[in-house]
Amino acid sequence: MTADLLTTAIRPYPWGSTTALAELTGRRPTGDPEAELWMGAHPGAPARIDRGRGSEALDAVITRDPQAELGDRVAAAFGPRLPFLLKLLAAEHTLSVQVHPTAEQARAGYAAENEAAIPLDAPHRIYRDRSHKPELICALGDFDALCGFRDPRATAELWQRLALPLLDPWIRELRTSPAERALRTVLTAALASDRDRGERVAAELPSALDVLAAGGRSGHGHLGRLPRCRARPPRRPRHPRRDAPQPRPG
Repeated sequence: MTADLLTTAIRPYPWGSTTALAELTGRRPTGDPEAELWMGAHPGAPARIDRGRGSEALDAVITRDPQAELGDRVAAAFGPRLPFLLKLLAAEHTLSVQVHPTAEQARAGYAAENEAAIPLDAPHRIYRDRSHKPELICALGDFDALCGFRDPRATAELWQRLALPLLDPWIRELRTSPAERALRTVLTAALASDRDRGERVAAELPSALDVLAAGGRSGHGHLGRLPRCRARPPRRPRHPRRDAPQPRPG
């Protein structure tokens, strides 16, 4: 069995560190953000491999002979593609909101955007592949993430205390509609259908939070809590020193 050396791809998303991935890979930092190091065959940024015939994209190598590269079982189950993408993330700033579709939505959305001839690298493209992207995180350093949503009525109470009239229609929706519909309606409005209102709320939010945190309109500064996912790197096993006393069998 032989192993191949991969030339990996760097994704320059704005939230990335300017130094972490460069230091890890022994390069001089460029000064630009480097957010993710991709080790895989994703068509958007495949790793490259050289087996003596020049550098080739890994996805092309797999497509040429999937059984030899992946094995019969994997090729039969997933077709001529590597069924996972290993990423190394280096976040220096807050990441954007992550929303993953179901497997059915991903396949349908990808097909629809291909049918509409939307280029894979177009800024307004939503589905850049047909995967629904289940994820597994292994922390190499401290990593905090907010996950899920508050109860809509609790969110409405918090927003009421911000005293922003722009939020009033959304507050009414959160208070009066069933939870799932309320969340879908307000989130869709904030990010898409009423984005102008969302942007104006974002512009006024810092000063409203300052007032609330200082105990202004509400009389106290408690902002509530969001569900939190905290990941910590695994502890390394401690190995006894060779000269340390060893336990004896009883």
